Amino acid sequence: MKNSSLSLSTSKAAMVVGIAFITSIFIVTIVDDILLANFVVPGDTEALVRDIEAIGRRFGFAVVGYLLVLVLDAIIGLALYVVLKPANKFLAALTAVLRLLYAFTLIIALLALWFHIIDVYNYASIKLLGYLFFVLHIFVLGYSVFKSAYIPKSLGILLVLASLTYIVFFIEFNLPEILGVIIMLTMAIAELTLSIWLMLKRNRLPEI
Repeated sequence: MKNSSLSLSTSKAAMVVGIAFITSIFIVTIVDDILLANFVVPGDTEALVRDIEAIGRRFGFAVVGYLLVLVLDAIIGLALYVVLKPANKFLAALTAVLRLLYAFTLIIALLALWFHIIDVYNYASIKLLGYLFFVLHIFVLGYSVFKSAYIPKSLGILLVLASLTYIVFFIEFNLPEILGVIIMLTMAIAELTLSIWLMLKRNRLPEI
């Protein structure tokens, strides 16, 4: 992890985290709400191929968009290592590694789906593994923030709580729609709040 930090200062790394996360939200919004607004992935590879051909280039643009988001996730992981390193190098490294594992797992799954190497069921299984890495990342990130002493403990608590809400990805709950919305907002707000705080307070972060 030492070389991957690219000698960034914590203030610059904090800005990278914020910009990368906000950019990823923008890209995901375009992909989900515009490019794939009415796209439903079917349950077998042949049907998937027909549906992909039906929407043409839009699916290709959507895949590229998701790949960009995952690359941004990898960048966020490395930048978080720099930000958290002054508090605890081990926790900082673990936080980064888990986010990198999440990003690379989904990149592999997405490319395999794009080239019709796997069907949607296998894609879902690999994606679930990726989400497991992400949940662990958010939990360790929250704990790291809580223990850092230079980032508000409330942000650490919010991140830990957000990591616990990801259980909805692993267990089928028949949740009321409003509760589902609240859970999704909790996930997004936790990381967004940390990103904004890091951007605003970047010059107050300790160096190592």
